Amino acid sequence: MSFIIRKGEEKDVQSVFDLITELAVFEKEPEAVEITVEDLLKDGFSDKPRFNLFVAEEDSKIIGIALFYERYSTWKGKTIHLEDLIVTKNKQKIGAGKALYSAVLKYAHDNGFNRVAWEVIDWNTNAIDFYKSTGATYLNDWSVVQMNKENLSTYIQNN
Repeated sequence: MSFIIRKGEEKDVQSVFDLITELAVFEKEPEAVEITVEDLLKDGFSDKPRFNLFVAEEDSKIIGIALFYERYSTWKGKTIHLEDLIVTKNKQKIGAGKALYSAVLKYAHDNGFNRVAWEVIDWNTNAIDFYKSTGATYLNDWSVVQMNKENLSTYIQNN
């Protein structure tokens, strides 16, 4: 293995942002990223961090990330939401994605979480096949529902 997996640090935030942007391009939504490097610093490395982060590092360069946070399920209790699992395009297929995924699952297991959940875009069959091969359940009969900032504001103003 030519890379290491470690907990993310403040010094990694620019690379984290760059990978988030790369993922947005891959998912055909390059304009969707609204956060900034400063947001990531504040939200991830304050007294009450909003997320946890593992990074894959090779030759002092961040090549992948797994960003996740705690949630609560009324059915399961303590759960983790895996927000992003990203490996830069030219470093895919070296095992970094699986190592990051395993790090999150180990963290969940070791800390008594009852479930890890995430979304995957329906045309990313490589990811879907990988997740299924690890024992994850693919719930193709559930849909993701979101309310963006503008629609939230409109709703609140009108109700």
